[in-house]
Amino acid sequence: MPWCQPSSAWVLTPRIIEGILYPYSMARKKSSYRTMKKIEPAEMDVLVRLPNLITGAERPTIDISQCASLLNRRFYRQGINWAVSGFTLHTIGTNLGTVTISKLPSTWVMSNAWEKGFRAWQKMNNEALAETESVRPRFLDYKIYANDAHHTLGFAENLLPFVFQSSGATDTATPGEWQSSKMTVPFGPASPGNVSDYEIIAVGQNYPGVSAATGINAVSLIEGYANSRGLPNVLDPNAPDDALDADGSTPENWLAATFNEGTEQTTEILESMVGPLAENNIAPYPFENDGVHADTMYPNGETQMNGLVFHDRMSSTSTTISGKLHARGGSFPCGLIQLNYAPEMAQSILQIHLVPGEHRGYLCEPMTEM
Repeated sequence: MPWCQPSSAWVLTPRIIEGILYPYSMARKKSSYRTMKKIEPAEMDVLVRLPNLITGAERPTIDISQCASLLNRRFYRQGINWAVSGFTLHTIGTNLGTVTISKLPSTWVMSNAWEKGFRAWQKMNNEALAETESVRPRFLDYKIYANDAHHTLGFAENLLPFVFQSSGATDTATPGEWQSSKMTVPFGPASPGNVSDYEIIAVGQNYPGVSAATGINAVSLIEGYANSRGLPNVLDPNAPDDALDADGSTPENWLAATFNEGTEQTTEILESMVGPLAENNIAPYPFENDGVHADTMYPNGETQMNGLVFHDRMSSTSTTISGKLHARGGSFPCGLIQLNYAPEMAQSILQIHLVPGEHRGYLCEPMTEM
């Protein structure tokens, strides 16, 4: 019988068994395959219907974490940066108009502002619960509003997922508890013993007004972060006046003057860097006390690009085929998506395509790692 080559899972190695050398003994080769973490089952599509607008100025908001919690009967925290592969808009009849998708900014400012706000909220709760840890709510979670428009409507107006029944009718999910987080802020020496509760918005100004839905005012994460940080140096470097004295018989900046070699270029170059007409020594973004601006200006805060970030826009026209439009995917901090659309686009269906991954079935990451 001809000798057969063993499988690649086996290798020929010399072995000694009971004092006898077997030069061609076979030993199993260690597998090079890595054990992959099993992906939990989860619904990958979220369907929401665009509601009729009462005033035309409403900006309905979708919270992916809330939708995923309802679709899967599983608790997903809001503090997640969700991956979305894309959007599909199914228009109804001859609806013509546009739907604009906005989201929280994917910047280090938003990431740091969220984490600093979360840590303050967490510390506030931990100190209050230090002696009564057993009463900590099981589903205690840091939940914020996207902006003042979201805060005005409240979480009760968040768009919720639905399914199509066999009859063609739709059945929208009934929400469970989804409450916003509050910051309880003492008045301090001005009024000892008194406190105020504030809800939290991600972008925009502090104290945009009392919400008609909750009766509570709000504070802004980005404005709070901006107002709690130090400012850049007005000049960087903030050089001494004698840095310009690099010529003549007794230059104060004799190290620079050492290389004059009979020319005036060193002095002129230094004047362009640290003199009255210096260039490139002030940060390229506005900040308080920079000689021009009276307030610190962080992107998406009160005084600099106040608002959410544009993500994409879908337009339905008379030439749209099959009433189906598409928008690109991306990452959505806190899973918050805000829509702005013409009243004519009401009752259209927005399909959100999520991505499978290792976080309880989805591709996403904690906001603390954004």
